Amino acid sequence: MPAILSARELAAALSLRDLTDDHSDDSTGGPHAVRLIADAITQATGTAYPAAEIRPLHDHPLVPVEDNYEKLGYPPDAVTRDARYTRYASETCMLRSHTTAMIPPALREIAREPVPDTVLICRGVVYRRDVVDRVHTGTPHQMDLWRVTSGPLMTPADLDALVDTAVHAALPGAVYRAVPASHPYTESGRQIDVLVDGEWLEVAECGLAARHVLARAGLGDHVSGLAMGLGLDRLVMLRKRITDIRLLSSADPRIAGQMLDLSVYRPVSKHPPITRDVSVAVDVDADAETLGAVVRDTIGSSAVEEVLVLGETGLGKLPPAAIDRLGIRPGQKNVLLRVVLRHPSRTMSDEEANTLRDRIYEALSTP
Repeated sequence: MPAILSARELAAALSLRDLTDDHSDDSTGGPHAVRLIADAITQATGTAYPAAEIRPLHDHPLVPVEDNYEKLGYPPDAVTRDARYTRYASETCMLRSHTTAMIPPALREIAREPVPDTVLICRGVVYRRDVVDRVHTGTPHQMDLWRVTSGPLMTPADLDALVDTAVHAALPGAVYRAVPASHPYTESGRQIDVLVDGEWLEVAECGLAARHVLARAGLGDHVSGLAMGLGLDRLVMLRKRITDIRLLSSADPRIAGQMLDLSVYRPVSKHPPITRDVSVAVDVDADAETLGAVVRDTIGSSAVEEVLVLGETGLGKLPPAAIDRLGIRPGQKNVLLRVVLRHPSRTMSDEEANTLRDRIYEALSTP
């Protein structure tokens, strides 16, 4: 049985503002840039497929586990199913880990009431365990585009056209590439990277919709499709030239006011980082993603800029004095974490940083 979220943890997750929600306009006067870029992609897709039924979906983030995993072809032993990475609300229900979880029920609806050509547009916040740095968050916003048709079978050329439409709607004039990638729910899968300051950055994944996914929904061999998933936070950061993902949800009016359009971000005053190292005994299976998730959950996303694993030492390699000091037990290891603290809109004091360090240590060392 997987580890289940407590009522408090579940309530906190569900209270998170979804920046793609049409009913979640910013208190300073309008829709957030994350929603604006999703709207731009939606509009461009509708223009590209004028004969298709455009079907926007914005479902509740609690989804059946089978729609998030089984119906998309994830094997029973997929590491992503582990409770270290998936937030289970019960044995059969979870907080979706990708917006692709909305696709299986939407495909079943098409099977019940066939439509010759449909574009499914799913967007919303998703829940993951991720590394902590300036470009990752445990609750990113995603968008899935799936074209499902009973017309001529979809081909890689059709996929190229969808990718071009979506990327240039989000990042006009961007240079991008497609490299082979594997996904449980696609065939001929690809990863889409854009060129930024001489480096390639991933913004999407895509492929032909896998036949097994369509078949599980009750769609016959005459139906084919295209599948594409985009990271909306990353796209907004690239469009507005933002280097810190925390700025997207900042409450500072100097920053929040700039999140109401897609123009280039104008930096506010910078504040110095404060570094604290934490040496703690943790389970041997703990990694950067799960440790970072604990740090985020403990002190919030606004205070922590990065969490780095500087070193790991197994129980057998520790001297007796260290074992006694750490209280380390069989099945644990010693991890040295470096936590970089920097509030995006104010200077943090040493005293405040020490308090946060102590809270982090307590949370990580609690069984």
